[in-house]
Amino acid sequence: MKNRILKNIDWSVVICVLILIAIGCIELFSVTGSSNYNELIKQLVWFAISIPIVCIIVSIDYSTIANASKILYGIMIVLLIGVMFTKPINGATSWYNIGAVSFQPSEFAKICVILSLSNAIVRTQKNDRRDINRPFNLLKVIIVFAIPVLLIVIQPDFGTAIAFCLASAIILVVSGLDKKYIITAILSVVIIVPLLYFFVLPAHAKTRIDVFLNPNLDPRGSGYNVLQSKLAIGSGKFWGMGIKKGGQTQLGYLYPQTTDFIYSAIGEEMGFFIAGAVIILYVFLITKAIKIAKTAKDDLGAYMAAGIAGIFIFHMVENIGMTMGLLPITGVPLPFVSYGGSSLLTNCILIGLLLNISGRRNIIMFGE
Repeated sequence: MKNRILKNIDWSVVICVLILIAIGCIELFSVTGSSNYNELIKQLVWFAISIPIVCIIVSIDYSTIANASKILYGIMIVLLIGVMFTKPINGATSWYNIGAVSFQPSEFAKICVILSLSNAIVRTQKNDRRDINRPFNLLKVIIVFAIPVLLIVIQPDFGTAIAFCLASAIILVVSGLDKKYIITAILSVVIIVPLLYFFVLPAHAKTRIDVFLNPNLDPRGSGYNVLQSKLAIGSGKFWGMGIKKGGQTQLGYLYPQTTDFIYSAIGEEMGFFIAGAVIILYVFLITKAIKIAKTAKDDLGAYMAAGIAGIFIFHMVENIGMTMGLLPITGVPLPFVSYGGSSLLTNCILIGLLLNISGRRNIIMFGE
Protein backbone atom coordinates (compact mmCIF):
# COMPACT_ATOMS: atom_id res chain seq x y z
CA MET A 1 0.00 0.00 0.00
CA LYS A 2 2.71 2.49 1.01
CA ASN A 3 4.81 1.59 -2.01
CA ARG A 4 1.84 2.23 -4.30
CA ILE A 5 1.28 5.63 -2.65
CA LEU A 6 4.90 6.58 -3.21
CA LYS A 7 4.68 5.51 -6.85
CA ASN A 8 1.49 7.47 -7.41
CA ILE A 9 2.75 10.69 -5.82
CA ASP A 10 3.29 13.52 -8.31
CA TRP A 11 7.04 13.89 -7.82
CA SER A 12 7.17 16.86 -10.20
CA VAL A 13 5.63 18.89 -7.36
CA VAL A 14 8.56 17.93 -5.11
CA ILE A 15 11.10 18.87 -7.78
CA CYS A 16 9.39 22.22 -8.35
CA VAL A 17 9.44 23.05 -4.64
CA LEU A 18 13.09 22.01 -4.25
CA ILE A 19 14.10 24.30 -7.12
CA LEU A 20 12.24 27.24 -5.54
CA ILE A 21 13.88 26.57 -2.16
CA ALA A 22 17.29 26.34 -3.85
CA ILE A 23 16.81 29.68 -5.61
CA GLY A 24 15.74 31.27 -2.32
CA CYS A 25 18.75 29.87 -0.46
CA ILE A 26 21.16 31.05 -3.15
CA GLU A 27 19.79 34.58 -2.85
CA LEU A 28 19.87 34.39 0.96
CA PHE A 29 23.52 33.37 0.65
CA SER A 30 24.09 36.49 -1.43
CA VAL A 31 22.34 38.99 0.84
CA THR A 32 23.18 37.64 4.33
CA GLY A 33 26.98 37.56 4.11
CA SER A 34 27.30 40.61 6.37
CA SER A 35 25.40 38.77 9.14
CA ASN A 36 27.50 35.59 8.90
CA TYR A 37 24.70 33.92 6.92
CA ASN A 38 22.47 33.65 10.00
CA GLU A 39 19.21 33.79 8.05
CA LEU A 40 20.44 31.28 5.48
CA ILE A 41 21.48 28.86 8.22
CA LYS A 42 18.13 29.22 9.98
CA GLN A 43 16.29 28.67 6.71
CA LEU A 44 18.23 25.47 6.08
CA VAL A 45 17.51 24.29 9.63
CA TRP A 46 13.77 24.89 9.14
CA PHE A 47 13.92 23.03 5.84
CA ALA A 48 15.61 20.08 7.55
CA ILE A 49 12.88 20.11 10.22
CA SER A 50 10.21 20.18 7.51
CA ILE A 51 11.39 17.03 5.72
CA PRO A 52 10.41 14.42 8.37
CA ILE A 53 7.17 16.30 9.08
CA VAL A 54 6.22 16.14 5.39
CA CYS A 55 7.05 12.41 5.33
CA ILE A 56 4.77 11.79 8.32
CA ILE A 57 1.94 13.78 6.73
CA VAL A 58 2.21 11.84 3.48
CA SER A 59 2.09 8.52 5.33
CA ILE A 60 -1.19 9.29 7.13
CA ASP A 61 -4.44 9.26 5.13
CA TYR A 62 -5.57 12.86 4.73
CA SER A 63 -9.09 11.96 5.89
CA THR A 64 -7.59 10.96 9.25
CA ILE A 65 -5.76 14.29 9.42
CA ALA A 66 -8.98 16.15 8.54
CA ASN A 67 -10.84 14.32 11.31
CA ALA A 68 -8.45 15.95 13.79
CA SER A 69 -9.27 19.40 12.39
CA LYS A 70 -11.57 20.30 15.30
CA ILE A 71 -8.73 19.90 17.78
CA LEU A 72 -6.31 21.78 15.50
CA TYR A 73 -8.90 24.51 14.98
CA GLY A 74 -9.32 25.00 18.73
CA ILE A 75 -5.56 25.22 19.25
CA MET A 76 -5.33 27.72 16.37
CA ILE A 77 -7.99 30.00 17.88
CA VAL A 78 -6.24 29.97 21.26
CA LEU A 79 -2.91 30.86 19.63
CA LEU A 80 -4.46 33.67 17.55
CA ILE A 81 -6.08 35.17 20.64
CA GLY A 82 -2.94 34.78 22.74
CA VAL A 83 -0.67 36.45 20.17
CA MET A 84 -2.64 39.68 20.54
CA PHE A 85 -1.13 40.07 24.02
CA THR A 86 2.47 39.80 22.80
CA LYS A 87 4.83 42.67 22.13
CA PRO A 88 4.12 44.39 18.77
CA ILE A 89 6.71 44.00 15.99
CA ASN A 90 6.51 46.63 13.24
CA GLY A 91 3.12 47.66 14.57
CA ALA A 92 1.58 44.17 14.52
CA THR A 93 1.12 41.55 17.25
CA SER A 94 1.67 38.53 15.00
CA TRP A 95 4.62 36.71 16.55
CA TYR A 96 5.39 34.49 19.51
CA ASN A 97 9.01 34.73 20.65
CA ILE A 98 10.25 31.78 22.69
CA GLY A 99 13.95 32.19 23.31
CA ALA A 100 15.76 32.21 19.98
CA VAL A 101 12.72 30.76 18.19
CA SER A 102 9.87 32.89 16.87
CA PHE A 103 6.79 31.73 15.00
CA GLN A 104 3.73 33.28 13.43
CA PRO A 105 0.50 31.44 14.35
CA SER A 106 -1.38 32.93 11.39
CA GLU A 107 0.88 30.92 9.07
CA PHE A 108 -0.06 27.61 10.69
CA ALA A 109 -3.68 28.78 10.80
CA LYS A 110 -3.76 28.41 7.00
CA ILE A 111 -3.44 24.66 7.39
CA CYS A 112 -6.11 24.49 10.08
CA VAL A 113 -8.60 26.58 8.12
CA ILE A 114 -8.18 24.53 4.93
CA LEU A 115 -8.64 21.28 6.86
CA SER A 116 -11.53 22.55 8.99
CA LEU A 117 -13.41 24.26 6.17
CA SER A 118 -13.04 21.29 3.81
CA ASN A 119 -14.15 18.89 6.53
CA ALA A 120 -17.11 21.09 7.50
CA ILE A 121 -18.34 21.29 3.89
CA VAL A 122 -18.04 17.52 3.40
CA ARG A 123 -20.10 16.93 6.54
CA THR A 124 -22.66 19.47 5.37
CA GLN A 125 -22.95 17.67 2.02
CA LYS A 126 -23.17 14.22 3.59
CA ASN A 127 -26.74 13.64 2.38
CA ASP A 128 -26.89 15.97 -0.60
CA ARG A 129 -24.21 18.05 -2.32
CA ARG A 130 -26.72 20.91 -2.69
CA ASP A 131 -27.12 21.24 1.08
CA ILE A 132 -24.22 23.71 1.08
CA ASN A 133 -26.58 26.25 -0.52
CA ARG A 134 -29.02 26.24 2.39
CA PRO A 135 -28.56 29.63 4.13
CA PHE A 136 -28.09 28.20 7.64
CA ASN A 137 -25.61 25.56 6.46
CA LEU A 138 -23.66 28.16 4.46
CA LEU A 139 -23.56 30.48 7.46
CA LYS A 140 -22.08 27.73 9.65
CA VAL A 141 -19.41 27.05 7.04
CA ILE A 142 -18.57 30.75 6.66
CA ILE A 143 -18.11 31.10 10.42
CA VAL A 144 -15.36 28.45 10.27
CA PHE A 145 -13.02 30.80 8.37
CA ALA A 146 -14.56 34.12 9.45
CA ILE A 147 -13.42 33.79 13.08
CA PRO A 148 -9.67 33.33 12.33
CA VAL A 149 -9.86 36.00 9.62
CA LEU A 150 -11.28 38.48 12.14
CA LEU A 151 -8.56 37.62 14.69
CA ILE A 152 -5.85 38.09 12.04
CA VAL A 153 -7.30 41.44 10.95
CA ILE A 154 -7.14 42.62 14.56
CA GLN A 155 -3.37 41.88 14.73
CA PRO A 156 -3.41 43.58 12.08
CA ASP A 157 -2.24 41.38 9.16
CA PHE A 158 -4.43 42.22 6.18
CA GLY A 159 -2.32 40.31 3.66
CA THR A 160 -2.72 36.97 5.44
CA ALA A 161 -6.41 37.69 6.04
CA ILE A 162 -6.95 38.18 2.29
CA ALA A 163 -5.11 34.90 1.61
CA PHE A 164 -7.57 33.13 3.94
CA CYS A 165 -10.55 34.73 2.19
CA LEU A 166 -9.33 33.79 -1.29
CA ALA A 167 -8.55 30.17 -0.36
CA SER A 168 -11.91 29.82 1.41
CA ALA A 169 -13.75 31.36 -1.54
CA ILE A 170 -12.13 28.90 -3.95
CA ILE A 171 -13.09 25.96 -1.72
CA LEU A 172 -16.69 27.19 -1.58
CA VAL A 173 -16.88 27.63 -5.36
CA VAL A 174 -15.46 24.14 -5.93
CA SER A 175 -17.99 22.72 -3.46
CA GLY A 176 -20.87 23.80 -5.72
CA LEU A 177 -21.86 27.14 -4.23
CA ASP A 178 -24.87 28.64 -6.01
CA LYS A 179 -24.17 31.48 -8.44
CA LYS A 180 -26.48 33.83 -6.54
CA TYR A 181 -24.16 33.66 -3.53
CA ILE A 182 -21.10 34.22 -5.70
CA ILE A 183 -22.64 37.30 -7.34
CA THR A 184 -23.77 38.62 -3.96
CA ALA A 185 -20.26 38.16 -2.57
CA ILE A 186 -18.68 40.04 -5.48
CA LEU A 187 -21.13 42.93 -5.13
CA SER A 188 -20.51 43.00 -1.36
CA VAL A 189 -16.76 43.29 -1.91
CA VAL A 190 -17.29 46.18 -4.34
CA ILE A 191 -19.36 48.00 -1.71
CA ILE A 192 -17.33 47.08 1.37
CA VAL A 193 -13.81 47.81 0.05
CA PRO A 194 -14.35 51.62 -0.21
CA LEU A 195 -15.96 51.63 3.23
CA LEU A 196 -12.98 49.76 4.67
CA TYR A 197 -10.60 52.26 3.08
CA PHE A 198 -12.34 55.34 4.50
CA PHE A 199 -13.53 54.07 7.88
CA VAL A 200 -11.64 50.92 8.96
CA LEU A 201 -8.09 50.76 7.58
CA PRO A 202 -5.38 52.26 9.83
CA ALA A 203 -3.34 55.19 8.53
CA HIS A 204 -0.33 53.07 7.49
CA ALA A 205 -2.54 50.75 5.40
CA LYS A 206 -4.16 53.72 3.64
CA THR A 207 -0.72 55.14 2.96
CA ARG A 208 0.37 51.89 1.31
CA ILE A 209 -2.61 52.04 -1.05
CA ASP A 210 -2.02 55.72 -1.83
CA VAL A 211 1.66 55.04 -2.53
CA PHE A 212 0.72 52.06 -4.70
CA LEU A 213 -1.40 54.36 -6.85
CA ASN A 214 1.38 56.97 -6.93
CA PRO A 215 4.83 55.86 -5.62
CA ASN A 216 6.21 59.35 -6.24
CA LEU A 217 3.81 60.70 -3.64
CA ASP A 218 6.42 59.98 -0.96
CA PRO A 219 9.61 58.77 -2.72
CA ARG A 220 11.80 59.03 0.39
CA GLY A 221 9.22 57.60 2.75
CA SER A 222 6.37 55.18 2.06
CA GLY A 223 7.13 54.99 -1.65
CA TYR A 224 10.84 54.33 -1.17
CA ASN A 225 10.70 50.51 -1.05
CA VAL A 226 8.58 50.21 -4.18
CA LEU A 227 10.78 52.56 -6.18
CA GLN A 228 13.97 50.78 -5.09
CA SER A 229 12.39 47.42 -5.84
CA LYS A 230 11.44 48.41 -9.40
CA LEU A 231 14.91 49.89 -9.90
CA ALA A 232 16.54 46.66 -8.70
CA ILE A 233 14.46 44.43 -10.99
CA GLY A 234 15.13 46.71 -13.97
CA SER A 235 18.86 46.80 -13.25
CA GLY A 236 19.14 43.02 -13.52
CA LYS A 237 18.15 43.00 -17.21
CA PHE A 238 18.18 39.48 -18.71
CA TRP A 239 21.14 37.70 -17.07
CA GLY A 240 21.43 39.73 -13.85
CA MET A 241 24.34 41.55 -12.25
CA GLY A 242 25.64 38.40 -10.56
CA ILE A 243 25.46 36.91 -7.05
CA LYS A 244 26.70 39.41 -4.45
CA LYS A 245 27.00 42.06 -7.15
CA GLY A 246 23.56 43.70 -7.06
CA GLY A 247 23.82 47.44 -6.44
CA GLN A 248 20.48 48.00 -4.69
CA THR A 249 20.69 44.66 -2.90
CA GLN A 250 24.26 44.76 -1.61
CA LEU A 251 24.31 48.46 -0.68
CA GLY A 252 21.19 48.15 1.47
CA TYR A 253 18.84 50.27 -0.63
CA LEU A 254 16.46 47.33 -0.99
CA TYR A 255 14.68 46.40 2.26
CA PRO A 256 13.62 43.92 3.53
CA GLN A 257 15.60 42.00 0.94
CA THR A 258 15.34 38.56 2.58
CA THR A 259 11.56 38.48 3.01
CA ASP A 260 9.09 40.82 1.27
CA PHE A 261 11.46 41.95 -1.50
CA ILE A 262 13.58 38.87 -2.09
CA TYR A 263 12.09 38.60 -5.58
CA SER A 264 13.50 42.04 -6.35
CA ALA A 265 16.94 40.85 -5.23
CA ILE A 266 16.59 37.77 -7.46
CA GLY A 267 15.62 39.97 -10.39
CA GLU A 268 18.63 42.23 -9.86
CA GLU A 269 21.30 39.58 -9.28
CA MET A 270 19.95 36.65 -11.32
CA GLY A 271 18.16 38.61 -14.00
CA PHE A 272 14.94 38.16 -15.93
CA PHE A 273 15.94 34.60 -16.89
CA ILE A 274 15.73 33.26 -13.31
CA ALA A 275 13.05 35.73 -12.17
CA GLY A 276 10.86 34.59 -15.06
CA ALA A 277 11.65 30.95 -14.27
CA VAL A 278 10.40 31.52 -10.70
CA ILE A 279 7.03 32.66 -12.03
CA ILE A 280 6.88 29.64 -14.36
CA LEU A 281 7.61 27.32 -11.43
CA TYR A 282 4.77 28.82 -9.40
CA VAL A 283 2.36 28.55 -12.32
CA PHE A 284 3.41 24.91 -12.74
CA LEU A 285 2.93 24.22 -9.01
CA ILE A 286 -0.50 25.88 -8.92
CA THR A 287 -1.56 24.02 -12.08
CA LYS A 288 -0.52 20.74 -10.48
CA ALA A 289 -2.50 21.58 -7.32
CA ILE A 290 -5.59 22.27 -9.43
CA LYS A 291 -5.10 18.99 -11.33
CA ILE A 292 -4.76 17.11 -8.04
CA ALA A 293 -8.02 18.74 -6.88
CA LYS A 294 -9.78 17.58 -10.06
CA THR A 295 -8.54 13.99 -9.77
CA ALA A 296 -8.81 13.55 -5.98
CA LYS A 297 -10.52 10.35 -4.83
CA ASP A 298 -13.21 12.29 -2.92
CA ASP A 299 -14.62 15.74 -2.24
CA LEU A 300 -12.52 16.20 0.89
CA GLY A 301 -9.29 15.83 -1.09
CA ALA A 302 -10.60 18.08 -3.86
CA TYR A 303 -11.53 20.86 -1.45
CA MET A 304 -8.20 20.66 0.40
CA ALA A 305 -6.16 20.76 -2.81
CA ALA A 306 -8.23 23.67 -4.13
CA GLY A 307 -7.66 25.63 -0.91
CA ILE A 308 -3.92 24.97 -1.08
CA ALA A 309 -3.88 26.21 -4.68
CA GLY A 310 -5.66 29.37 -3.49
CA ILE A 311 -3.00 30.06 -0.86
CA PHE A 312 -0.18 29.72 -3.38
CA ILE A 313 -2.01 31.82 -5.99
CA PHE A 314 -2.46 34.74 -3.62
CA HIS A 315 1.04 34.68 -2.21
CA MET A 316 2.69 34.42 -5.62
CA VAL A 317 0.57 37.13 -7.27
CA GLU A 318 0.64 39.52 -4.31
CA ASN A 319 4.34 39.25 -3.49
CA ILE A 320 5.62 39.47 -7.05
CA GLY A 321 2.99 42.07 -7.91
CA MET A 322 3.98 44.36 -5.06
CA THR A 323 7.69 44.15 -5.91
CA MET A 324 6.84 45.40 -9.40
CA GLY A 325 4.54 48.13 -8.16
CA LEU A 326 1.48 46.38 -9.60
CA LEU A 327 -0.15 45.72 -6.20
CA PRO A 328 -0.08 47.40 -2.76
CA ILE A 329 2.59 46.28 -0.28
CA THR A 330 1.12 43.87 2.28
CA GLY A 331 4.16 42.12 3.74
CA VAL A 332 3.20 38.76 2.20
CA PRO A 333 6.21 36.39 1.79
CA LEU A 334 7.05 34.50 -1.39
CA PRO A 335 6.45 30.78 -0.66
CA PHE A 336 9.60 28.63 -0.34
CA VAL A 337 11.79 31.56 -1.41
CA SER A 338 11.41 34.26 1.27
CA TYR A 339 13.21 33.82 4.59
CA GLY A 340 10.96 32.70 7.42
CA GLY A 341 10.70 29.47 9.39
CA SER A 342 6.95 29.64 10.01
CA SER A 343 6.25 30.32 6.36
CA LEU A 344 8.58 27.60 5.07
CA LEU A 345 7.27 24.95 7.46
CA THR A 346 3.64 25.85 6.72
CA ASN A 347 4.16 25.72 2.96
CA CYS A 348 6.01 22.40 3.21
CA ILE A 349 3.11 20.96 5.22
CA LEU A 350 0.68 22.17 2.55
CA ILE A 351 2.84 20.43 -0.06
CA GLY A 352 2.79 17.31 2.12
CA LEU A 353 -1.01 17.38 2.06
CA LEU A 354 -0.97 17.81 -1.74
CA LEU A 355 1.35 14.81 -2.10
CA ASN A 356 -0.90 12.87 0.28
CA ILE A 357 -3.96 13.56 -1.89
CA SER A 358 -2.14 12.85 -5.16
CA GLY A 359 -0.67 9.61 -3.83
CA ARG A 360 -4.09 8.20 -2.95
CA ARG A 361 -6.09 9.28 -5.99
CA ASN A 362 -4.70 6.63 -8.38
CA ILE A 363 -5.08 3.81 -5.87
CA ILE A 364 -8.82 4.30 -5.91
CA MET A 365 -8.86 4.78 -9.69
CA PHE A 366 -7.10 1.44 -10.23
CA GLY A 367 -9.35 -0.39 -7.78
CA GLU A 368 -6.82 -0.98 -5.04
